[in-house]
Amino acid sequence: MAGSESVLQREVGALYSDHHGWLRSWLRRKLQCPEQAADVAHDTFCRLLGLPRTEFREPRAFLVTTATRLLIDRSRRAQIERAYLDTWAAIHADANAASPEQQQEAIDTLLAIAALLEGLPRKAREAFLMSRLEELSQSEIAAQLDVSVSMIKQYMAQAMRHCYAVLHGMPEQ
Repeated sequence: MAGSESVLQREVGALYSDHHGWLRSWLRRKLQCPEQAADVAHDTFCRLLGLPRTEFREPRAFLVTTATRLLIDRSRRAQIERAYLDTWAAIHADANAASPEQQQEAIDTLLAIAALLEGLPRKAREAFLMSRLEELSQSEIAAQLDVSVSMIKQYMAQAMRHCYAVLHGMPEQ
């Protein structure tokens, strides 16, 4: 197994030396921030090292796809953090401000929830979050998602099965 790891490391190393500058430039244009571009480029190559042995036939397309997925993950994480901080500020406007540790703990919890719900279809995930975080009724959720209440019941059941399967390491049925 160590031999295959060194082959992958050599392949990623060659990919890095051949395409790192190009990927950083592409990300810099997209993000308009050289520091973020460098971070995402670094994360892209780190992610490649975690893959099983792969042939990089179209290296730039593969790098763009991987980097784009990382950007989507970052965007989701930022949305969760913003939503949490906005909600926290609204709820605790009069109370003592949360410590940075409490804020980080809450963000980590929300990120764990987001990871748990990864893989669910968008509407099932949204229905579950509206029910649990916003405490909306099934009819209110149905109105917001423009589906029937019975569809919301199906989404909730799907989300519950998915969470159970992820938490207990079982395949979904």
